[in-house]
This record gives sequence, C-alpha cells and structure tokens, in this order.
Amino acid sequence: MMLQGKTWKFGADVDTDAIIPARYLNTSDPAELAKHCMEDADPAFPTKVQPGDIIIAGKNFGCGSSREHAPIAIKAAGVSCVIAKSFARIFYRNAFNIGLPIFESVEAAEAIQEGDEVAVDSAQGVIKNLTKNETYKATPVPEFMQQIIAAGGLIGYVSERLRGAKQA
Repeated sequence: MMLQGKTWKFGADVDTDAIIPARYLNTSDPAELAKHCMEDADPAFPTKVQPGDIIIAGKNFGCGSSREHAPIAIKAAGVSCVIAKSFARIFYRNAFNIGLPIFESVEAAEAIQEGDEVAVDSAQGVIKNLTKNETYKATPVPEFMQQIIAAGGLIGYVSERLRGAKQA
C-alpha cells in the first residue's frame, strides 16, 4: 500500500489526552471524534488536516490512557498514517486493531518537517520525503499486521477469515 500526504509534526510523549481530549469521550462516533483530533496540541489541526495527511512525532506517541478513541480519531480525521520515533505499546496495538497504519523510524521522525510531502511504501517500510528528496527506512510491519490494516482493522480481518473458513 502506498500512502502519500502533507505532514503535521508533533513532539515526544504525545498522550492520548492530546490526541482526543477526555471531554469528548462521551461519544464513540468517529466523525465526531475527528472534529476534535489533536485540538489541544494544535487547535488548527481538526479544521486544516486533509485526507491522506501524515502525522510525524517523537518518541512514545500515544502514551497515557488506554483508549481506542485516540487512533479512531486520527483515522477518522483522514490521516493516512503516523510515523514516530516510537509508540506506546497499547496505542501500537489499538492502531493496528482499528486499521491505522503506523511506522517507527527515528531518522524519518527527526528529518521530516511540518508541511513536507511524504510517501510511504507500507509493504517495504520505505518512507520518502518528496520535499527534500530523502529516503528513510521504517521498522517493517509484519505481514499479518499488514493484512489487518488492509482489512480495515481486526474486526474486518477476523470477518474475512471466518468467511473464508465457511467457503472452504
């Protein structure tokens, strides 16, 4: 899968409260969550993010409370993927479970600036900064996790597997 978009850059230790503030957790509607995605970190983000845009961040992205709302809000806002130096463990699993591609790359997270145009080859783990004409390597995503993303998340993946088992 090839992903491409303009980047939004955030720092280290962006917690789930910054991704989707707790005051909006009275809903699980993705469209409503998207309206408030990253608003405490960057108030302009929810109104300016475009489909396909990419979040770049420092270490430990998604730390804090374990809430599935955080990756749901990011995906529903139209963000195609997140590239960070590292991810909090529970955010990492939640992102894949809901079908949000995420990539770990220290060099990409350091070199890419906000507003750069970036392309990501998810199968190869290659990140290209089209603005700077630079290429970075991301930690490869295991094949089965790529299948989960392609199915739109864990529920879609399991549904496809069950349909395949019934047809066999």
